[in-house]
Amino acid sequence: METQDLVVLGSGHAGSELALAARQGGWPDRILLIGDEPELPYHRPPLSKAYMLGTTGREDIRLRPESAYEAAKITRWSGVRVDSIDRASHQLSLSDGRQLRYAKLALCTGGRPRQLACEGLDPAQPPSNLLYLKTVADADRIRAHLQPGGRMVVVGGGYVGLEVAASASALGMQVSVLEAQPRVLARVAGAALSAFYEALHRSKGVSIHTSTQVQRIDCSHGKVQAVLCQNGLRLEADLLVVGIGMVANIELAVAAGLAQGSAITVDEHGCTADPDIMAAGDCTQYEHAVYGRMVRIESVPNALEQARAAAGWLCGKPKPNRSVPWFWSDQYDLKLQMVGLSQGYDQCVLRGNPDSRSFCAFYLEGQRLLAVDAVNRPADFMLARRAMAQPVRLDGARLTDESVPLKDLFSAGVS
Repeated sequence: METQDLVVLGSGHAGSELALAARQGGWPDRILLIGDEPELPYHRPPLSKAYMLGTTGREDIRLRPESAYEAAKITRWSGVRVDSIDRASHQLSLSDGRQLRYAKLALCTGGRPRQLACEGLDPAQPPSNLLYLKTVADADRIRAHLQPGGRMVVVGGGYVGLEVAASASALGMQVSVLEAQPRVLARVAGAALSAFYEALHRSKGVSIHTSTQVQRIDCSHGKVQAVLCQNGLRLEADLLVVGIGMVANIELAVAAGLAQGSAITVDEHGCTADPDIMAAGDCTQYEHAVYGRMVRIESVPNALEQARAAAGWLCGKPKPNRSVPWFWSDQYDLKLQMVGLSQGYDQCVLRGNPDSRSFCAFYLEGQRLLAVDAVNRPADFMLARRAMAQPVRLDGARLTDESVPLKDLFSAGVS
């Protein structure tokens, strides 16, 4: 039986960062990074954007070269899965039959795409042209189907679905997006931003169908032929891509008694209920210091911040994660950058004209600033991100007046 001091499960953004940050923070003993993919850790956001468009390759999206892990004396095991955790004996059982002991364990297991369930689909025999996007292998499979003139149906009008739609449209596909909610991005953005992106996609030839739910998939010879919706809409499809959310990979943690519900609960240092087990990334939930409520955040920046906090705690250099969440999305030639969580807002104020393709949406609860969405306004985004490190109160009416510098409004509003 092999013994390691720090074992990190999951080689995505959180796992890779935690292992390296622990070594940089002074972790003196062995570190093992275990991933179930046969790849070096890589950036996932480009998969629906530049990688799908073919403007970047596998080497371009690697987080770090192999030499970085070797220099940090981090051992990597790829293409292997952990099947169980025995907390009492500090022992892991691996899918290849090995047993492994740990002194400290970090769960960075991420998540997986939520599966589409409807009439006509057999989960045991999924059609070859029904695809999800999570891994670089998924992106390769989708890209192999992207042919000019091909018919693509995307189920889900969130960021991933819209990014895939934008990439496929740019490559000449005929794209239709189906969204069950009354508008795209309904879960994460206000109505003004939804309307802007719906109009943008339609201007590029993408068909957007909101308040539309899939009822049945017609398949033959192992392939999707058409998508039938509850409202009677029928769409022929050469490719069906589903982006309806993510399910956190917490089965190991649940079996070990470390998770209930939909995520692993951690504190601001990444500590779980077990003093020898940490967790970070998309599989976790924690009480956010700024918003005062439990959150589960699916984003690369959050995964990195949680990983650094966990590494700091492990190395005896605690630095709690109290960062304000931020996100981004690239669609066509537009960059959307978001900071904060908009849930609970009662006022959405636009600064700038959406017709100019450069504006901000400010989400306020009373005068308290909850979040900002910036379309092609990187300077405004950076100002907002810095300002929101502290509570900010703003007058919505003054926000609309672009003759007043945003920096001045933030300076006056920070409490």
